[in-house]
Amino acid sequence: MFTTTSLRLLASVALLALTSTAAVEAQESGDAGAMSFFITSAGPGNGADLGGLEGADQHCQTLASAAGAADRTWRAYLSATAADGEPAVNARDRIGAGPWHNSEGVEIAADLDALHGENNLTKETALTETGETVNGRGDEPNMHDILTGSQPDGAAFAGDADMTCGNWTSSGEGAAMVGHHDRMGLDESDAAKSWNSSHPSRGCSQEALQGTGGNGLFYCFASD
Repeated sequence: MFTTTSLRLLASVALLALTSTAAVEAQESGDAGAMSFFITSAGPGNGADLGGLEGADQHCQTLASAAGAADRTWRAYLSATAADGEPAVNARDRIGAGPWHNSEGVEIAADLDALHGENNLTKETALTETGETVNGRGDEPNMHDILTGSQPDGAAFAGDADMTCGNWTSSGEGAAMVGHHDRMGLDESDAAKSWNSSHPSRGCSQEALQGTGGNGLFYCFASD
């Protein structure tokens, strides 16, 4: 027979379990619902060959889905140069109107003007889809080079200069424009501190990207 003390203990344990479960569910639901921006926790692993814009978008979608944000439409923040009769694609035109928040619900930018102006994108806020920070300058290994192929205003580069590793299909020769998510570089110039347009990579292979402080990572934004 249960004593009064035993019954009270059982009730307390049951209440604690219910409270803990509710808290976890609420936290997970809140984080997943709030997230509309992240840095990929990993790239596809083939350097800057992301399978084109379509492959990069799918990678964003896959990572977001695994993190509980499958109900959003995810787009990679990548530009593409005009080629084979197709017009250039601007990264800024692919990601919707904002606002965008990280996995903790912190606002990165309210709209496109803010994103390409005074935004809140830093090493501390530019988290992965799982809520982790990405190594920056001073960390080992440094992975602050984030693929964008874009100018500071989020537009593609004009002319013959390819800053997209063959529109994200090359893992060999070529170059891709990268930004620094930690807003740090070799000096105090605007380029060194740019989140989306710091310098070209030395090549398109995984090894080449790692050689200048990258790992084939890119930004993902919810466009809806």
